[in-house]
Amino acid sequence: MPSAPSKELESFENPKPGRPYEVRFECPEFTCVCPKTGQPDFATIQIRYSPAARCVELKSLKLYLWSYRDVGAFHEDVTNKILDDLVEATQPTWMVVEGDFYVRGGIRTVVEARYDAP
Repeated sequence: MPSAPSKELESFENPKPGRPYEVRFECPEFTCVCPKTGQPDFATIQIRYSPAARCVELKSLKLYLWSYRDVGAFHEDVTNKILDDLVEATQPTWMVVEGDFYVRGGIRTVVEARYDAP
């Protein structure tokens, strides 16, 4: 049975919770829709974080990012929403999500959203 987009992010226990380390993901096939024109927006989403107790599960991350394919969203909003959802699912020490959106109308947009645990 084929996979389907999902807004549910799964996590698993950090295998080395006492060791600080960094996890990086590069997702070069992200798409959403311009809320003004309805045209597709393409981006590379880069995620970097230091896990605390939980790590994000990759298949759920893939399906989560896929769920934006037909969603109208401004670049700033979607990048921050991805960060918020990942932080909620994993409660990392810190996390950075970068949306590097392809050129549209002669303008390339890069949005970087950060989280640092209190």
